[in-house]
Amino acid sequence: MIVVLLFLTAGIISGYFLKDHTNIIKISDKLLSWSIYLLLFLLGISVGSNQEIISNFDKIGFQAIILSIAGVIGSIVIAFFVYKFFFLPKNEK
Repeated sequence: MIVVLLFLTAGIISGYFLKDHTNIIKISDKLLSWSIYLLLFLLGISVGSNQEIISNFDKIGFQAIILSIAGVIGSIVIAFFVYKFFFLPKNEK
């Protein structure tokens, strides 16, 4: 856990000093997106090769759909309140 926090802190500090370098930010954004795609692909391989998950996919799938829907709804509600309370001018609330 300490390693994760150290990398996060190093990234925050680097981002602070490199915020004016737009080319580095664009490259970083693309690299981050492709890294996430790779992690999702590797997660899919791991799930697909796990026989226990595949055999219980109907049960797990239903729970995953419910959790996904609840997560999306919760994110939308929280984003609405964050936008309303922190980003709208006071006279538009």
